[in-house]
Amino acid sequence: MKLSKSFLRSRVARRIFVLFILCALVPILFLAVYSFGHVTIQLNEQNDQKIQWESKNIGMSIMERLLSLERGMVDIQFYVHAMADSKSSFTTEEFREYFGQRFSALALINGFGHLEPLIGQIKNPPELDQTDTKRLEAGKTVLFVNYPQNDLPRIFMIRLVDTHDIQAGIILGEISTAELWGVGEIYTLPAMAEISVLDEYDNVLYSSIPLPENFSDHLVSRINDSRDRLFEWEHKGEVYLASSWVIFLKARYSIPKWTVVLSQPKALAFAPVAYFNKTFFLVVLLSLWTVLFLSTFQIRRNLIPLEKLKDGVVRIGHRDFNTRVSITSGDEFEELADSFNEMSGRLGKQFSVLKAMAEIDQAILGILDTDKIVDTILSKMGDVVPCQLVSVSILDRNDSNTIRTYIKAGKTGKGKSLKLLALRSEELQILTKNSHHLFIEVKRSIPSYLRPLVKDGLNSFLVLPIFIKEKLAGIISLGFPPGYDKNEEDLIQIRQLADQANVALSNVYLVDDLAQLNWGTLTALARTVDAKSPWTSGHSERVAELAFKIGLAMGLEEKDLDTLKRAGLLHDIGKIGIPAAILDKKGKLTDEEYLLVKSHPLIGARILEPISAYSEIIPVVEQHHERFDGTGYPHGIFGEDICLGARILAVADVFDALISDRPYRSGWERERVYGYIKEEAGSQFDRKVIEAFFEVMAQKI
Repeated sequence: MKLSKSFLRSRVARRIFVLFILCALVPILFLAVYSFGHVTIQLNEQNDQKIQWESKNIGMSIMERLLSLERGMVDIQFYVHAMADSKSSFTTEEFREYFGQRFSALALINGFGHLEPLIGQIKNPPELDQTDTKRLEAGKTVLFVNYPQNDLPRIFMIRLVDTHDIQAGIILGEISTAELWGVGEIYTLPAMAEISVLDEYDNVLYSSIPLPENFSDHLVSRINDSRDRLFEWEHKGEVYLASSWVIFLKARYSIPKWTVVLSQPKALAFAPVAYFNKTFFLVVLLSLWTVLFLSTFQIRRNLIPLEKLKDGVVRIGHRDFNTRVSITSGDEFEELADSFNEMSGRLGKQFSVLKAMAEIDQAILGILDTDKIVDTILSKMGDVVPCQLVSVSILDRNDSNTIRTYIKAGKTGKGKSLKLLALRSEELQILTKNSHHLFIEVKRSIPSYLRPLVKDGLNSFLVLPIFIKEKLAGIISLGFPPGYDKNEEDLIQIRQLADQANVALSNVYLVDDLAQLNWGTLTALARTVDAKSPWTSGHSERVAELAFKIGLAMGLEEKDLDTLKRAGLLHDIGKIGIPAAILDKKGKLTDEEYLLVKSHPLIGARILEPISAYSEIIPVVEQHHERFDGTGYPHGIFGEDICLGARILAVADVFDALISDRPYRSGWERERVYGYIKEEAGSQFDRKVIEAFFEVMAQKI
């Protein structure tokens, strides 16, 4: 059951919940914490005592086996005498079978120091010192540990054959370590436990687990530092819990002591504790949930309607306006749920409309093309208001007698365009008078701009005029079926959309006006330059037009064509700096005068330089007198280093100059000009440009 803290908003719920905390959760949690701590401590202590007891038990077992082996050495004395007696029935096989399990090798060292094997072979027998000899003569047993290189230690037990006669010899036995440590066929160690035995010098005598090289130093320091000889150690990522027990051997065997270390993986040792923790918390959690369920059932039973309403509000906050709350409590909560569902539906509709209008605004306000603006209005209007037909009529700015109407029926229908005649004066007066909106019911008289929209079933239209600078620029018309309920909210939203369309069209008209102003200014500048000399009247405009056509034939993009036309109009603007007397001189120019004329491309570039919008046409103006072979001016560049616009402009400029009259000569015949241009292909002009030039000329013919 889902538990939300929203029910705490009720004072009754808070009172019951506080009572639940005081009477149920607090005692349960207190007892749980106390029980868990107490039981955990007891389990840990029991685990420590267990491993201590087991290490002590193993140490006592090893001591018992040593005593048993010592008693066996006494028995060996008897069997040695028995085998020496020829009348004895005791055989060597019986001797080996009896003692072979306890000793890996047995030998008799006679009074002359000669070693006679009894069982197996003893390699490198230990050498006894005076102390060991005295202990043997005293009738005691000697333990001797041999530490061979790269091998486990060897443990020997030594005793006289006859304690009254040292010449009878010495019995030397190498103890079977498997038998001694209890790891033989009958495994006596605890399950999952590891044993390690250290001598008095902390050398490892035996270990059931591979140990690191520094085990002795590491382990001994921990044994000495730990209380009750309990400690932890780690090897290869595994943490072990260990306990040690000391076997004191000094009094009986001449060896000071052995230390037995019993180790268990900590995870295994504390498995009961881990299991208890797991089950304990599950029991506590189950108890808490049981009490929680029983204590809050009645609270939630009364507060479920409030929870549903709260969830509905949250979903609305996440713009899920399809949210509906179902409550059948038969009280005020059910009435509140019905009001909530009605509010959710209205909010969903309003949000959808606002979203659609925002998309429309974003689309039309970023467009500077009338057709695209109209198409956006036609496609999106159905998302704002449930109309069956949308129409947008745009008045032609250049021809006031023409109206173009765009129509789209339904949400999936395709738009179509119609060309109508101008509005009647009375229709214009009605639209001007009702500039905000106008409802028209189709009866007998139908306005001319609505006639293409009248269809079967449509008899009601909402008309929204669009005025730009107090002049009618367009009409938005929406068609509705009979019985349409005029909604004030829909009307406000549609009018807002019409106003946005008004702004978008105003932007388009403004951009068009600016473009016309720009071209008009350029044309005026070109005429100003050409007016300086009567011989060049209209030259710049003709060159611009011809260059534009050549560029069009060469497949230039619209942007490049626009740059080429602007450059054509202004290519001779530098002649403003050339005296009219030189431009109109009928005779041959002097060298100084010719140099001055040749400077007009650079003068033109400097004139245009401050205008950043004309930065792209400056190279064209500056290079239009360069020759393809590099002999032109002002820089003498050649080939494709000359910008393409300048190469095109050079052909158009020369053509118009040669075909026109000049003060120093008459205009050439067209065929003569064609011949000259062909001859200069590859030297003065680019061959590709010449091909496009003749393609244009062929179209004129």
